[in-house]
Amino acid sequence: MQCYTELTPPTAVTHSTTLQFVPGQGTNLVVAKSSLLQIFRTKIVATELDASPANGARTRNATQYETRLANDDDGLEASFLGGDSLAMRTDRANTTKLVLVAEIPLAGTVTGLARIRTPNARNGCDSLLIAFRDARLSLVEWDAEQHALSTVSIHYYEQEELQGSPWASPLSHYVNFLVADPGSRCAALKFGARNLAILPFRQADEDIDMGDWDEELDGPRPAKDPSSAVINGASNIEDTPYSPSFVLRLSNLDPSLLHPVHLAFLHEYRDPTFGILASPTAPSNSLGRKDHFVYMVFTLDLQQKASTTILSVGGLPQDLFRVVPLPAPVGGALLVGSNELIHVDQSGKANGVAVNPMAKQCTNFGLVDQSDLNLRLENCAIDVLTADLGELLVVLHDGRMAVVTFRIDGRTVSGLELKMLPESSGGSLVPGRVSTLSRIGRSAVFAGLEEGDSLLLGWAKKQTQAGRRKPRTKDAAAAVAADLEVDEEELAEEGEEEDEDDLYGEESAPRQQPVSAANSFVSGDVSFRIHDRLLSVAPIQAMTYSQPIWLAGSEEERNSAGVHSDLNLVCAVGRDKSASLALMNLAIQPKVIGRFEFPEARGFWAVCPQKPVPKSLQGDKGGNTLGKDYDMSGQYDKFMIVAKVDLDGYEKSDVYALTAAGFEGLGGTEFDPAAGITIEAGTMGKGSRIIQVLKSEVRCYDGDFGLSQIVPMLDEETGAEPRAVSASIADPFLLIIRDDSSVFIAQIDSSNELEELDKEDQTLATTKWLTGCLYADTTGAFAEEAAGKGAKPAQSILMFLLSASGALHIFRLPDLSKPVYAAEGLSYIPPGLSADYSARKGTAKETIAEIIVADLGDTTHKSPHLILRHANDDLTLYQPFRYNTGAGLEFPKTLFFQKLPNTAFAKSPEEADEDEATHQPRLLSMRRCTNVGGYSTVFLPGASPSFIIKSAKSTPKVLPLQGTGVIAMSPFHTEGCEHGFIYADSQHIARVTQLPQDWSYAETGLAVRKIAIGEDIAAAAYHPPMQSYVVGCNTSEPFELPKDDDYHKEWARENLAFKPTVDRGNLKLVSPITWTVVDSIQMEPCETVLCVECLSLEVSEFTNERKQLIAVGTALTKGEDLPTRGRVYVYDIADVIPQPGRPETGKKLKLIAKEDIPRGAVTALSEIGTQGLMLVAQGQKCMVRGLKEDGSLLPVAFMDMNCYVTAAKELSGTGLCLLADAFKGVWFTGYTEEPYKMMLFGKSSTRLEVLNADFLPDGKELFIVVSDADGHIHILQFDPEHPKSLQGHLLLHRTTFNTGAHHPTKSLLLPVSTPADQEQGRRKPANLSSSSSPSSSSPPSPNQNQNQEQQDQTATTAATSASSSRPHVLLLASPTGRLAALRALPESAYRRLSSLAAQLSASLPHAGGLNPRGYRMPSADAAAAGVEAGVGRNIVDGAMLERFAELGMTRRVELAGRAGYAGGIGEVRAELEGVLGWAGLGYF
Repeated sequence: MQCYTELTPPTAVTHSTTLQFVPGQGTNLVVAKSSLLQIFRTKIVATELDASPANGARTRNATQYETRLANDDDGLEASFLGGDSLAMRTDRANTTKLVLVAEIPLAGTVTGLARIRTPNARNGCDSLLIAFRDARLSLVEWDAEQHALSTVSIHYYEQEELQGSPWASPLSHYVNFLVADPGSRCAALKFGARNLAILPFRQADEDIDMGDWDEELDGPRPAKDPSSAVINGASNIEDTPYSPSFVLRLSNLDPSLLHPVHLAFLHEYRDPTFGILASPTAPSNSLGRKDHFVYMVFTLDLQQKASTTILSVGGLPQDLFRVVPLPAPVGGALLVGSNELIHVDQSGKANGVAVNPMAKQCTNFGLVDQSDLNLRLENCAIDVLTADLGELLVVLHDGRMAVVTFRIDGRTVSGLELKMLPESSGGSLVPGRVSTLSRIGRSAVFAGLEEGDSLLLGWAKKQTQAGRRKPRTKDAAAAVAADLEVDEEELAEEGEEEDEDDLYGEESAPRQQPVSAANSFVSGDVSFRIHDRLLSVAPIQAMTYSQPIWLAGSEEERNSAGVHSDLNLVCAVGRDKSASLALMNLAIQPKVIGRFEFPEARGFWAVCPQKPVPKSLQGDKGGNTLGKDYDMSGQYDKFMIVAKVDLDGYEKSDVYALTAAGFEGLGGTEFDPAAGITIEAGTMGKGSRIIQVLKSEVRCYDGDFGLSQIVPMLDEETGAEPRAVSASIADPFLLIIRDDSSVFIAQIDSSNELEELDKEDQTLATTKWLTGCLYADTTGAFAEEAAGKGAKPAQSILMFLLSASGALHIFRLPDLSKPVYAAEGLSYIPPGLSADYSARKGTAKETIAEIIVADLGDTTHKSPHLILRHANDDLTLYQPFRYNTGAGLEFPKTLFFQKLPNTAFAKSPEEADEDEATHQPRLLSMRRCTNVGGYSTVFLPGASPSFIIKSAKSTPKVLPLQGTGVIAMSPFHTEGCEHGFIYADSQHIARVTQLPQDWSYAETGLAVRKIAIGEDIAAAAYHPPMQSYVVGCNTSEPFELPKDDDYHKEWARENLAFKPTVDRGNLKLVSPITWTVVDSIQMEPCETVLCVECLSLEVSEFTNERKQLIAVGTALTKGEDLPTRGRVYVYDIADVIPQPGRPETGKKLKLIAKEDIPRGAVTALSEIGTQGLMLVAQGQKCMVRGLKEDGSLLPVAFMDMNCYVTAAKELSGTGLCLLADAFKGVWFTGYTEEPYKMMLFGKSSTRLEVLNADFLPDGKELFIVVSDADGHIHILQFDPEHPKSLQGHLLLHRTTFNTGAHHPTKSLLLPVSTPADQEQGRRKPANLSSSSSPSSSSPPSPNQNQNQEQQDQTATTAATSASSSRPHVLLLASPTGRLAALRALPESAYRRLSSLAAQLSASLPHAGGLNPRGYRMPSADAAAAGVEAGVGRNIVDGAMLERFAELGMTRRVELAGRAGYAGGIGEVRAELEGVLGWAGLGYF
């Protein structure tokens, strides 16, 4: 069987909401990406705006002078004038950044998020209600003690008795959505045709609490009886935050609610009240009818489970699709349609505006005419911009932004107006359709996109002259601040508190209208700019691969030798303006500034000391008047100490002076190269001393390498001279671990003298210490509890030590009297580590070679992490967090460590043993790098060189460094290489490098670079002979009626301003040297590109010459009343004279052949056979065509198809083909060349909607992998000998696997790189261009009158001959941006891994209370893909296997034994390494 492994996380944002979720972080942003939940907080950083006038969209990070949360505990903005000062101060501005708090994978597809506030919530924060497909709800809270999600309840509405009639469609066929009451009194899930599940939440009972009790009139308030909470047997000890839910049939509320469209809970009502938009007529029966929609408002009685109709508005346009509730002062609801906006207030009065000329033709409803805007509101997103002014932000499907304003007379809305934002105000910053909008704080809004990068936008008001007047009094200023900070929930609560008994929320005193001083202060035009963005590689439209290309003979080509991958994975991602080509590599490929041979290098340390101050300059004010040479801050590195071992094995050290051009040997100093090899080096005493740690002593130098002190490694009590093994420096302390497992701790005093600290704690002196490090706590993560609120913790130096027994001890230097924290059992690798952790006796321990505590992050945010390096170079990461259960707790009781997921494996021992770096003495430990390319990171040297990289918006990821093993490495910051690093590899090559600036690393766990194309990409192909990409794009343009039609003369006189749009194709030639478009060919109007392939075709009938050419399939669609036609183009890429100064432009597309297809579009292309012919899927036929010398395509064989061919794949060289139909399943066919003939071998079920199909060879077996429209992967097989297959006519169905929302729409069949490939110095097969061909052998050609048994034998023989010893992996891509791999498993490995996955599923907690095994099972309504022959076998879920690393050693050993691994966890690791991640795809 097979194993399905997820390689990258989904990146398409589908839902978002804001709430106070994590204690102490103000407002959190929760983002859902189909099956991934991310929790962010916001942080204000200082940036400098670009001088360019382009909307101020681009900002560059400045020195961070202020880092505060966007909201403090009181809910107030950290900087009140931040938003409005943007227009006044253009040089500096506060920018809101996102910081990831937690990332939770979910075993389900998220369909909705809602904020719920309950009175007894944990830590007083909000709860989150998550809706899953098809009809499930999970109520979750944040558990600060476990630093994870805590599931409060699960609600399941998928029972058959709730589905209504037996003939009702399955739940997955309906649009199900979640809405919540603004007052958190209940939530509603619309599911099925017309079902509404109501989930009430317990509130502080108004009648019992008597919030409106007047003691003057009603007497003294009676005491509340605690026993009154026990009702109907419910316990008051531990009450649930919710009441029992119930399901309403919408048709029971009102008979006209037969076809609900949308609903939403409204503001300013005492009881939960929702407005629903519905139609009494089915959409299929409403053609030609007008204004049959109805909007009704119902109020719910949660106690009686009843409802009351408040108002009903009929005769509404039938293109309405959404209800947007509006807070005070506007109130009511906004109904959004494709052509209009209609506001319905609380009394049922409607005001509308038409936004395009189509509104007059679609409806007779009275609308204000703004049709000159020519807007299309389909798929638009709307959210409240300013609640007090009643302004709404509208983002259209093309990314343009508009603001809706209301005219309010008293309490009545008299009209609304739509105003487009100009480009100068940031109106075109959003690149495309927005799936979700969420307002954060007062002046920021998050725009989540499914088809591009999601954006965090900040906005400000360009003040008018009246708005610049300062408030006259402090009270007025306070009123301004208070008015600006009111959000919609507070407004709703305010309305309820003023008069709870009035259903409509009318007030005795008139509410302050938006004409106050505060409102005039913020009046003016809105201006947007981008504050932050979330990287997205969704949707993946096409996949291909290519070799890295540089300009021939360039310095870049020479420098990149040995540090580039064999292949690049290239994906066409995004839609419309977000469309890009995304280059993906598994490893970091550094930008090489210089390279040279340095065989003796064993260690690098670049230092930036402070020059010694001459006595002539030492004075009272000398410190303030010294030049830049004596100031350390912001300077480049000046010297580099190099540890060397020459060819004779002689150990020494040298020092070099760093210059802008490079570095040169430094002579004339007191530095002694013969003193020995350097173990560690750095600066202390605020840069005034250079510390060199040798094996036998520590040497201190001044800034010019004048020797000032030598501290020997001498034990005065015993006289022993232990050797230093490793060291750690954190000014003003030095820690050395020695070979007798003792520690040496020294401190530099005010006179810059290094003195050893006394080991006051006897444990410190007697314990055997394996490894340790120093850490400067600048963030306060390990600080003692601050005495006063808001007091900033002082910086402290902590010493982390790991004992031989596996205990972690933390000392707060210089206090060595006792450890401030001690935790036993770190070597058991527990999921969570605390001071009271204890492991069972006899448990196996993991061998830990080194620990380090370092800050990981970027310039926006960094946080400390504890990193363990195992003996095999695997890494385990822990994140420290604080949790204080009560006041006065000691430090050890509040510090916890949580293990983070890490699926990266180091090289196997066999591979590592071949690398010279493995056999070097372990001189170089993991290196902290405070700033490498903007990242605060840790580097792992050795045979598996890797960076541990984390950005503010991601979790830590382990990314390997491209190339061989690394022996020496150091950060390197000079004028010629800013914020770079220098390293020496096991091939004795030293390189001075930088991280490429235009690549992203941490977000997806891959090195990703996006090259903007700006037009919707339909297909992409790589042309190896000319080393170029051909990209097929489509852009929308107005549809013009044919002016020369003889039957419709009136078409020539058409003068329509608001025209429909249609796609038009555009073929682009992209050079991978500069990533620019060097040639472009535009198709005819209404002609769209559907497929682009690079095929090896026969170009001469006489010489049988073969050539790789570009084939393009298109469709000409001019409306539903005209037949669709197609075309096949064949292009070559020719050499031409390049433009001056642009050598990459010396290529051009040259048309070789063109064939018109009179009936049907060309939807798929493929090579076929061995004679250089092509398979063309044209309409309802598949034809084999050959290229003739006259430029035509001659058909030689064909096969009739059903409806629409979505994929045509051939197992190259065999003639075996897969033809996938969009509605009628998949066909397995064969093609023979003597004579030319296509024959059907077998087919799947005819009720299968196939999006993609591909082959997966496995030894002598050939599997067919089919993905359908419901996200299922079906494994089919052709077996004519099986009795149920009707002699092979029906394909056997082996198993089905559910991918959720990650439908595999594109696939690549790739060979696995074997150890033999790597031994020969290549990590890919010789000819990956035919990667889908395990063999080039062709099937035997049957005779003309061959019977069915002979045909079946032919197919079986061809499949067997196609197999080879090289295994294959199927790479799958989905519209959510997720990449996945499907691998075939040997039978023994399949049984062990499936057993291990089942054990893990039962052993691990699952977020949201979801069932991962049920998630992977096919839907109950899924149609059978073929003849059932699976015998209960399933595809192994790699996502569950990845969680094996979450377990501690105890559970790992236990589960490995249960799953049948006799070799223990070492055997488990070896097997997981072969099936998880990018195993076997190292050539990327």
